[in-house]
Amino acid sequence: MRFKPSGEEVTAADVEVERRITEVLADRTPGIPVIGEETAETAEGSLPARCWLLDPIDGTMNFTRGAPGYALSLAYMEEGSPLLGVLHAPALGRRWSTAAAAASTTTRLSNGAQALSRAVVGLTGTGRGNPKAARLIGHLYDEAYRIRMQGAMSLDLVGVAEGWLDACVCLGPKPWDVAAGTALVRERGGAVLGAAGRVFTPDSPLLVAGAPRLARDLIAVWESVVV
Repeated sequence: MRFKPSGEEVTAADVEVERRITEVLADRTPGIPVIGEETAETAEGSLPARCWLLDPIDGTMNFTRGAPGYALSLAYMEEGSPLLGVLHAPALGRRWSTAAAAASTTTRLSNGAQALSRAVVGLTGTGRGNPKAARLIGHLYDEAYRIRMQGAMSLDLVGVAEGWLDACVCLGPKPWDVAAGTALVRERGGAVLGAAGRVFTPDSPLLVAGAPRLARDLIAVWESVVV
Protein backbone atom coordinates (compact mmCIF):
# COMPACT_ATOMS: atom_id res chain seq x y z
CA MET A 1 0.00 0.00 0.00
CA ARG A 2 1.12 3.55 -0.72
CA PHE A 3 -0.22 7.01 0.00
CA LYS A 4 -1.09 9.84 -2.37
CA PRO A 5 0.14 13.38 -1.64
CA SER A 6 -3.36 14.06 -0.29
CA GLY A 7 -2.88 11.30 2.30
CA GLU A 8 -5.35 8.90 0.67
CA GLU A 9 -4.47 5.22 0.62
CA VAL A 10 -3.85 3.29 -2.60
CA THR A 11 -3.73 -0.50 -2.58
CA ALA A 12 -2.65 -3.05 -5.17
CA ALA A 13 -6.34 -3.91 -5.53
CA ASP A 14 -7.19 -0.30 -6.54
CA VAL A 15 -4.58 -0.42 -9.28
CA GLU A 16 -5.44 -3.92 -10.52
CA VAL A 17 -9.21 -3.38 -10.63
CA GLU A 18 -8.72 -0.16 -12.56
CA ARG A 19 -6.34 -1.85 -15.02
CA ARG A 20 -8.71 -4.72 -15.75
CA ILE A 21 -11.83 -2.60 -16.21
CA THR A 22 -9.94 -0.11 -18.35
CA GLU A 23 -8.82 -2.93 -20.64
CA VAL A 24 -12.39 -4.21 -21.03
CA LEU A 25 -13.80 -0.75 -21.74
CA ALA A 26 -11.03 0.00 -24.23
CA ASP A 27 -11.92 -3.22 -26.06
CA ARG A 28 -15.71 -2.73 -25.95
CA THR A 29 -15.86 1.04 -26.49
CA PRO A 30 -12.78 2.02 -28.47
CA GLY A 31 -12.35 5.74 -28.87
CA ILE A 32 -13.95 6.60 -25.52
CA PRO A 33 -11.22 7.32 -22.96
CA VAL A 34 -11.33 5.93 -19.45
CA ILE A 35 -10.52 8.42 -16.70
CA GLY A 36 -9.65 6.33 -13.65
CA GLU A 37 -8.81 7.61 -10.20
CA GLU A 38 -5.46 5.88 -9.96
CA THR A 39 -4.21 7.04 -13.38
CA ALA A 40 -5.72 10.54 -13.39
CA GLU A 41 -4.03 12.05 -10.35
CA THR A 42 -1.71 14.14 -12.50
CA ALA A 43 -4.23 14.86 -15.25
CA GLU A 44 -5.07 18.51 -15.83
CA GLY A 45 -7.89 20.34 -17.57
CA SER A 46 -11.54 19.54 -18.12
CA LEU A 47 -13.01 16.15 -18.91
CA PRO A 48 -13.20 14.98 -22.54
CA ALA A 49 -16.54 15.49 -24.30
CA ARG A 50 -17.17 11.75 -23.89
CA CYS A 51 -15.50 9.50 -21.37
CA TRP A 52 -15.85 6.80 -18.76
CA LEU A 53 -15.19 7.81 -15.15
CA LEU A 54 -13.97 5.00 -12.92
CA ASP A 55 -13.24 4.73 -9.23
CA PRO A 56 -12.04 1.15 -8.73
CA ILE A 57 -12.52 1.24 -4.95
CA ASP A 58 -14.35 4.18 -3.45
CA GLY A 59 -13.87 3.90 0.30
CA THR A 60 -10.37 2.41 0.20
CA MET A 61 -9.89 3.17 3.90
CA ASN A 62 -12.89 0.96 4.67
CA PHE A 63 -11.56 -1.73 2.33
CA THR A 64 -8.12 -1.85 3.97
CA ARG A 65 -9.69 -2.21 7.42
CA GLY A 66 -12.09 -4.97 6.48
CA ALA A 67 -15.19 -2.79 6.65
CA PRO A 68 -17.84 -3.50 3.97
CA GLY A 69 -18.56 0.13 3.02
CA TYR A 70 -16.70 0.39 -0.28
CA ALA A 71 -17.77 0.22 -3.91
CA LEU A 72 -16.69 0.29 -7.52
CA SER A 73 -18.15 3.32 -9.31
CA LEU A 74 -18.37 3.60 -13.11
CA ALA A 75 -20.16 6.28 -15.13
CA TYR A 76 -20.44 7.22 -18.78
CA MET A 77 -20.14 11.00 -19.27
CA GLU A 78 -21.09 13.35 -22.08
CA GLU A 79 -20.32 17.06 -21.87
CA GLY A 80 -19.66 16.80 -18.14
CA SER A 81 -22.96 15.08 -17.33
CA PRO A 82 -23.28 11.40 -16.27
CA LEU A 83 -25.75 9.55 -18.47
CA LEU A 84 -25.18 6.02 -17.16
CA GLY A 85 -23.98 4.76 -13.81
CA VAL A 86 -23.09 1.41 -12.23
CA LEU A 87 -22.06 0.90 -8.62
CA HIS A 88 -20.97 -2.46 -7.22
CA ALA A 89 -20.39 -3.14 -3.51
CA PRO A 90 -18.87 -6.65 -3.42
CA ALA A 91 -18.71 -6.98 0.37
CA LEU A 92 -22.41 -6.10 0.57
CA GLY A 93 -23.37 -8.33 -2.35
CA ARG A 94 -25.20 -5.43 -4.00
CA ARG A 95 -25.11 -3.72 -7.38
CA TRP A 96 -27.03 -0.67 -8.62
CA SER A 97 -27.35 0.76 -12.12
CA THR A 98 -29.31 3.54 -13.71
CA ALA A 99 -31.25 1.19 -15.98
CA ALA A 100 -32.26 -0.97 -13.01
CA ALA A 101 -33.24 2.14 -11.07
CA ALA A 102 -35.63 3.22 -13.79
CA ALA A 103 -37.59 -0.01 -13.43
CA SER A 104 -37.28 -0.18 -9.64
CA THR A 105 -40.25 -0.07 -7.31
CA THR A 106 -38.14 0.90 -4.28
CA THR A 107 -38.75 4.09 -2.32
CA ARG A 108 -38.52 7.28 -4.35
CA LEU A 109 -36.89 10.39 -2.95
CA SER A 110 -40.23 12.16 -2.67
CA ASN A 111 -41.19 9.72 0.11
CA GLY A 112 -38.28 10.74 2.35
CA ALA A 113 -37.91 13.58 4.84
CA GLN A 114 -38.40 17.01 3.30
CA ALA A 115 -37.31 19.07 6.33
CA LEU A 116 -33.73 19.12 7.61
CA SER A 117 -34.94 18.70 11.19
CA ARG A 118 -36.27 15.23 10.26
CA ALA A 119 -33.54 14.25 7.81
CA VAL A 120 -30.83 11.62 8.12
CA VAL A 121 -27.84 13.16 6.32
CA GLY A 122 -24.72 11.41 5.06
CA LEU A 123 -21.45 13.36 5.22
CA THR A 124 -18.16 12.53 3.53
CA GLY A 125 -14.92 14.34 2.74
CA THR A 126 -14.31 15.55 6.29
CA GLY A 127 -10.59 14.85 6.52
CA ARG A 128 -8.51 16.73 9.03
CA GLY A 129 -7.18 20.18 8.22
CA ASN A 130 -10.52 21.51 7.00
CA PRO A 131 -11.94 23.85 9.66
CA LYS A 132 -15.07 24.58 7.62
CA ALA A 133 -15.87 20.87 7.51
CA ALA A 134 -15.45 20.65 11.27
CA ARG A 135 -17.86 23.51 11.80
CA LEU A 136 -20.31 22.05 9.30
CA ILE A 137 -20.51 18.90 11.44
CA GLY A 138 -21.49 21.04 14.41
CA HIS A 139 -24.17 22.85 12.41
CA LEU A 140 -25.61 19.56 11.17
CA TYR A 141 -25.68 18.12 14.68
CA ASP A 142 -27.75 21.12 15.67
CA GLU A 143 -30.08 21.17 12.66
CA ALA A 144 -30.37 17.66 11.19
CA TYR A 145 -32.18 14.72 12.76
CA ARG A 146 -29.14 12.42 12.43
CA ILE A 147 -25.73 12.40 10.68
CA ARG A 148 -24.12 9.33 9.13
CA MET A 149 -20.41 9.30 8.21
CA GLN A 150 -19.79 6.10 6.24
CA GLY A 151 -16.64 7.01 4.34
CA ALA A 152 -17.69 6.44 0.71
CA MET A 153 -19.28 9.16 -1.41
CA SER A 154 -20.60 6.65 -3.94
CA LEU A 155 -22.48 4.73 -1.25
CA ASP A 156 -23.84 7.91 0.31
CA LEU A 157 -25.37 8.74 -3.07
CA VAL A 158 -26.74 5.20 -3.32
CA GLY A 159 -28.17 5.73 0.16
CA VAL A 160 -30.04 8.80 -1.05
CA ALA A 161 -31.31 6.97 -4.13
CA GLU A 162 -32.44 3.96 -2.06
CA GLY A 163 -33.89 5.93 0.84
CA TRP A 164 -31.38 4.88 3.54
CA LEU A 165 -30.40 8.54 3.69
CA ASP A 166 -32.61 11.55 3.09
CA ALA A 167 -29.68 13.60 1.77
CA CYS A 168 -25.91 13.62 1.60
CA VAL A 169 -23.15 16.22 1.57
CA CYS A 170 -19.86 15.36 -0.16
CA LEU A 171 -16.98 17.78 0.42
CA GLY A 172 -14.23 18.02 -2.18
CA PRO A 173 -15.72 15.37 -4.49
CA LYS A 174 -13.67 14.07 -7.40
CA PRO A 175 -15.62 13.32 -10.59
CA TRP A 176 -15.01 9.56 -10.37
CA ASP A 177 -16.26 9.50 -6.75
CA VAL A 178 -19.72 10.81 -7.52
CA ALA A 179 -20.58 10.54 -11.23
CA ALA A 180 -22.35 7.16 -11.12
CA GLY A 181 -24.20 8.02 -7.92
CA THR A 182 -25.25 11.36 -9.36
CA ALA A 183 -26.83 9.61 -12.35
CA LEU A 184 -28.66 7.23 -10.00
CA VAL A 185 -30.06 9.98 -7.76
CA ARG A 186 -31.18 12.11 -10.71
CA GLU A 187 -32.91 9.15 -12.31
CA ARG A 188 -34.94 8.72 -9.13
CA GLY A 189 -36.05 12.34 -9.13
CA GLY A 190 -33.51 13.82 -6.73
CA ALA A 191 -31.56 17.05 -6.98
CA VAL A 192 -27.76 17.00 -7.13
CA LEU A 193 -26.47 20.49 -6.43
CA GLY A 194 -23.09 22.16 -6.22
CA ALA A 195 -21.80 25.46 -4.90
CA ALA A 196 -24.33 28.31 -4.66
CA GLY A 197 -27.16 25.83 -5.26
CA ARG A 198 -26.37 25.42 -8.93
CA VAL A 199 -26.66 22.08 -10.70
CA PHE A 200 -23.62 20.04 -9.74
CA THR A 201 -20.73 19.98 -12.22
CA PRO A 202 -17.43 18.09 -11.90
CA ASP A 203 -15.52 21.23 -10.87
CA SER A 204 -17.75 22.04 -7.87
CA PRO A 205 -16.06 22.03 -4.41
CA LEU A 206 -19.03 20.24 -2.86
CA LEU A 207 -22.02 18.11 -3.78
CA VAL A 208 -25.38 17.97 -2.04
CA ALA A 209 -28.00 15.40 -3.05
CA GLY A 210 -31.56 14.82 -1.92
CA ALA A 211 -35.10 16.02 -2.49
CA PRO A 212 -34.86 19.51 -4.05
CA ARG A 213 -36.00 21.50 -1.01
CA LEU A 214 -33.79 19.55 1.38
CA ALA A 215 -30.76 19.87 -0.91
CA ARG A 216 -31.23 23.65 -1.09
CA ASP A 217 -31.52 23.85 2.71
CA LEU A 218 -28.24 21.97 3.10
CA ILE A 219 -26.50 24.28 0.64
CA ALA A 220 -27.72 27.18 2.78
CA VAL A 221 -26.27 25.56 5.90
CA TRP A 222 -22.90 25.13 4.14
CA GLU A 223 -22.88 28.73 3.00
CA SER A 224 -23.71 29.91 6.52
CA VAL A 225 -20.62 28.27 8.00
CA VAL A 226 -17.96 30.87 8.81
CA VAL A 227 -14.35 29.81 9.33
